[in-house]
Amino acid sequence: MNELLPLNLLVRGQCALVEQLVGQVDHVHRLEELGLRAGVSVEMLQPGIPCIVRVADQKLCFRDADLFNVIVRPGLAVCQE
Repeated sequence: MNELLPLNLLVRGQCALVEQLVGQVDHVHRLEELGLRAGVSVEMLQPGIPCIVRVADQKLCFRDADLFNVIVRPGLAVCQE
């Protein structure tokens, strides 16, 4: 299955691999500076608005509009402890 979907559709505790960042160049660059890049694992800690995700050893908080710029593939990533 492993279909691509926006980050905001993950449920609490679900992990996914970042596949693509879309949007304005400066917005994409900022997401990459925060650690969101293709191939990186993310874990949804708190869905909703705002949402909180774990990327590597950091937690990031996003407004709803930011989430649609991160396209992920669930089911292939392993959540970090």
